[in-house]
Amino acid sequence: MGKSSDAKKGSMPGRSITLVDEKNNKLSELSILDGTIGPSVIDISKLYDDTGHFTYDPGFTATGSCKSAITYIDGEKGELLHRGYAIEDLANNSDFMEVAYLLLEGELPTADEKETFVDTISHHTMVNEQLIYFFRGFRRDAHPMAIMVGVVGALSAFYHNEEEGPQNDHERMVAEHRLIAKMPTIAAMAYKYSIGQPFVYPRNDLSYPENFLHMMFAVPTEEFKIRPSSARAIDRLFILHADHEQNASTSTVRLAGSSGANPFACIAAGIASLWGPAHGGANEAVLRMLMEIGSADNIPQYLKKARDKTDPFRLMGFGHRVYKNYDPRAAVLRGSCHEVLEDLGIKDDPLLKIAVELERIALEDDYFVERKLFPNVDFYSGIILKAMGFPSHLFTVLFAVARTVGWVAQWKEMVEDPAQKIGRPRQLYIGPPKREYLPIKKRG
Repeated sequence: MGKSSDAKKGSMPGRSITLVDEKNNKLSELSILDGTIGPSVIDISKLYDDTGHFTYDPGFTATGSCKSAITYIDGEKGELLHRGYAIEDLANNSDFMEVAYLLLEGELPTADEKETFVDTISHHTMVNEQLIYFFRGFRRDAHPMAIMVGVVGALSAFYHNEEEGPQNDHERMVAEHRLIAKMPTIAAMAYKYSIGQPFVYPRNDLSYPENFLHMMFAVPTEEFKIRPSSARAIDRLFILHADHEQNASTSTVRLAGSSGANPFACIAAGIASLWGPAHGGANEAVLRMLMEIGSADNIPQYLKKARDKTDPFRLMGFGHRVYKNYDPRAAVLRGSCHEVLEDLGIKDDPLLKIAVELERIALEDDYFVERKLFPNVDFYSGIILKAMGFPSHLFTVLFAVARTVGWVAQWKEMVEDPAQKIGRPRQLYIGPPKREYLPIKKRG
């Protein structure tokens, strides 16, 4: 392996790795690309031309699909950075609108920039009145995520600009603002439709999280008072779920966007990917687990089942596929969780009693601590949302509202990258080789 010290970060490097094909007696030089922080990557873009081989990486868990300057995760350290800022600093000192601006523009806003951005988002929260008729086409018992996929995709018909999507910087910026602004409105409409209540229109005098809570829970017959602790908790939840590097739904948005598809269609594709229980449905699974446990008295029995590898029971909301240490988002949300429970005066909810006791044991039990099976962000978000009155089937919808900012930022970065190409993964074919077609009379 050759080395050079003058390589620029993310540019063509001075280092390479050599592959030896002994069968064909051939050498291939693959460049190594260095990022700002984190593992370097091997550039295999010319691998097939040089060797006639593709790589095989199910789930793309060892493949860097793009260059990005938005989010960085170090799972070993339990570190999450947005544009270089630690998630703990942002969640404790910032608000969602400021983080949204940071993800989109690359820098924290000045006071004037933030005021303009908040004003712009506030004035894009209304949706076309014709969408009401679109909602009426769904069954009342339709899952809110199914409604979200359909309605967000339908925005392509209202804001189509050019057939292939926005073509210039201004059009793209307007599309980004519309998506961030209208997603809470659509989410609240999906909920109201499912329970047969009238839609509540957005209010420009409320903050982003306050407006969402108002549209979700207000009714025309009485005044709705927003608890500050609930608004703070929603704001933190949105910050903590805003972006998470190249996960399944974000990769879906990028893949759809690589074809030049309309941005509303791309975000609808991301919502569909997020819907899966292995991705966005984890906090809903936490509540199902708590219901299965049934009582705090049953916790020891279920912990025994969790330790038994032959038992199908699994503790949901503990550990993380990426974070091999404490999920930094969970550390922030734990404080909000207890603040909300205390402010709401919830003491008798049996599921929340189980959750609090389970959390206590997990943070003290050697089995959990040694394996770093700490409560993750899904564990606390599920508890918070239930305490505030959100039905469990709506949890993933809130995830989608928050993650829209990340999806939009990633889409923006992708379409502005001159090196981006249409996504086209390859495969290891294991079907039958070419064979002769036989008429039906000769088969068998």
